[in-house]
Amino acid sequence: MKISLAKTAGFCMGVRRAVELALDAPSKYSPPIYTYGPLIHNPQVLALFAEKGVTVLGEIPQQGHGTVLVRAHGIPPGTHQKLKAAGFTVINATCPRVIKVQSIIKSHARKGYSIIIIGDQDHPEVVGLQGYAGERGFVVAGLEDLQALPCFEQAIIVAQTTQNLREYKQIKAWVTEVHPHYKVYDTICDSTEKRQAEVRELAKDADAVVVVGGKESGNTRRLAAIVEAVGKTAYHVETEADLDSDALSGLNTIGITAGASTPSWIIKRVLQSIERMPLKKRRNLHAFWLRLQRILLLTNIYVALGAGCLAYATISLQGLSDIYPATTVAVLYVMSMHILNHLTGRAESKYNDPERERFYNKYKPSLVAMALVSGALGLVVAYGMGPLPFWLLFSMSLLGLSYNLRLIPFPMDGHIKFRSIREIPGSKTILIALAWGMVTALLPALAADDGQWVAGGAAFVWAVGIVFCRTAFFDVLDIQGDRIVGKETLPTFIGPGRSFLLLKTILIALIVLLPLFGALGVVTYLSFFMVIPPLLLIGVIHAHEGDNVLPGIRMEFRVESIFVLSGILAFICRTVLRFCNA
Repeated sequence: MKISLAKTAGFCMGVRRAVELALDAPSKYSPPIYTYGPLIHNPQVLALFAEKGVTVLGEIPQQGHGTVLVRAHGIPPGTHQKLKAAGFTVINATCPRVIKVQSIIKSHARKGYSIIIIGDQDHPEVVGLQGYAGERGFVVAGLEDLQALPCFEQAIIVAQTTQNLREYKQIKAWVTEVHPHYKVYDTICDSTEKRQAEVRELAKDADAVVVVGGKESGNTRRLAAIVEAVGKTAYHVETEADLDSDALSGLNTIGITAGASTPSWIIKRVLQSIERMPLKKRRNLHAFWLRLQRILLLTNIYVALGAGCLAYATISLQGLSDIYPATTVAVLYVMSMHILNHLTGRAESKYNDPERERFYNKYKPSLVAMALVSGALGLVVAYGMGPLPFWLLFSMSLLGLSYNLRLIPFPMDGHIKFRSIREIPGSKTILIALAWGMVTALLPALAADDGQWVAGGAAFVWAVGIVFCRTAFFDVLDIQGDRIVGKETLPTFIGPGRSFLLLKTILIALIVLLPLFGALGVVTYLSFFMVIPPLLLIGVIHAHEGDNVLPGIRMEFRVESIFVLSGILAFICRTVLRFCNA
């Protein structure tokens, strides 16, 4: 089964802004926190707001207190004034594109123009726009209703920002011919234009298209209508529970798109559910391989194998002879810490990786035992390597276990902002990279009699750099879920665009520096081959930016395989060298 995910699927700019304002509101403004009407048309997001104490205000009381966020669709100016008069602090979360349409209507209404709004009469955005038009406003659903209106001396035509672009073009053509003195404004959001154009192309190449979004979302319903207009079947679902597995599992090509108010975690759940459908019915080699990938990733066995391979590569870079104890420690430590971190960080897994969250709920006792046993065995092996490796690993294990704990139980008069390590912005990304660097590069150097600090330092820099980029890349994929639970990863702090630029810069630096270290004799000749892993990681990042690789099992397995490849390259080079010397 081939799955294609639309590039524009999910939150548009206006919805993202409104959601972030709502998530930040409890910590910034006076409680209680309300949204006037549903902030966006997505029941899952509204349920999330309710969990965080942001509730919907249906009617304006005579007296009120607290904070009210204006919905992304906007509200009439009279409603805004009533909210302020009632005593609320009003925060405008209206989409900037809708605000632009409001401004056009407001300025022309003052000049005596009639205002014709193309849209759904009862849609919240249209109700808000009509409030700015006042008695001069006329709402029409389409060309037929527009033709029934009288001819006005002067008029403007605007569209609801999520209207069907092709239908609006037909309206513009008719107006140009029949009422050339009317002013027609292009007010359909460019995000809507791209979304509709993309789903049209997506539908042409797919057997069917799954459209993800709230049943009350107008722009989502239009996406489904466009698919059907192309002649393909559209499955409009709110969550993965609505999927028709019997109908979808027999298809060869499925397209997935989503409305502007659909969060990424819902899209990811739908994608993962569709991805698993062939595994339930097919028993061929491909299905077996996908099942194996899934188990290896969910249990963290594959990421631990990658850590062991990275350790093998860094040991080879340093020219050390004692390979296997340090490689074993790396596998056991990473296995233990990653399982424990996933167990203690399941709040974000609910949004970032729902399949992993379900897996950890189901097999929690076994995973806890697996983590404790591997952690203990790692310490035993490290003890056999010497006191320095043992105490280094012991200290790292304590730091890893304390990551999610509140080290300062009570706030100290605002002088200490962060009470746990996880609250420090970017701490997860940095600490994981440092831990991997220490266990794969520094620990072998400390244990070896022939170890050299310069070579160990160079190998440490390379390992930290590539693991940092790997972790930060996954953080970019998880940015929405991390933002929801208040987890300050690097991408939530500096944004995904800057994060990708930083990652590419670091990877290019590694590609340049490592061969330079090899040429200077700091590390072995293997450095010339170790430019391949960062090159491959740049390729994965570039493919993701171009939406050529779907987030899911395949992408995660591909990234972790880069670390496995580093060990394979090191093994091949050592074997060839041994053969040549023989």
